[in-house]
Amino acid sequence: MSKSGVFITFEGGEGCGKTSQINMLAKFLSGRGCDYTITREPGGTAISEKIRDLLLNAKEGENMSPKTEMLLFAAARAQHVDELIRPALKSGKFVISDRFIDSTYAYQGAARSLGFGLAKTVNDIAIAECLPDLTVLLDLDVVAGLNRAGKRDSGNSDRMGSQKIEFYEKVRLEYLRLAKENSERFLVIDASKSIEEIAGEISKCVKERFNV
Repeated sequence: MSKSGVFITFEGGEGCGKTSQINMLAKFLSGRGCDYTITREPGGTAISEKIRDLLLNAKEGENMSPKTEMLLFAAARAQHVDELIRPALKSGKFVISDRFIDSTYAYQGAARSLGFGLAKTVNDIAIAECLPDLTVLLDLDVVAGLNRAGKRDSGNSDRMGSQKIEFYEKVRLEYLRLAKENSERFLVIDASKSIEEIAGEISKCVKERFNV
């Protein structure tokens, strides 16, 4: 895909601190005079946000099958890429997304046991070669992350945040596997460090890799 911007995605389990780090990266980029767009998955466009509600909050989604879940995430992603991400990259912006393709590999492929092969097929259709330039993986112990998320959500977790602990262990292992297999794309950071330490590592990497 021809593009002139930079595509950065943030991944990690529940409570890993993605939102804080995305905001701090945006502040860093702003200070460098870089134009950026912050977005999220599922979501980012009107259609994708409707799908997000069905996936995460709607009562109708309670008995959703794993395959339906995967395909709905992919549908939201396809619209997200076509309507928001690709145009922003073509205009030269930094695009920072809270989750992208690796969430499908970790949550649906591994934790839902649908397999990497099926997840890759679905992802390939959705993104049409719109791959991230950098993926920041905030790695955190599952119990610590769930405790953080519980405090953040005051016990009112959405559907994807209300699974058994074994589910999130599979998610974490798959993220680490993906990072090892795609080391040129991933930056893995210990998310138990201070917010400032983590932000410093991310901004250093972005500065060096993309000459900002």
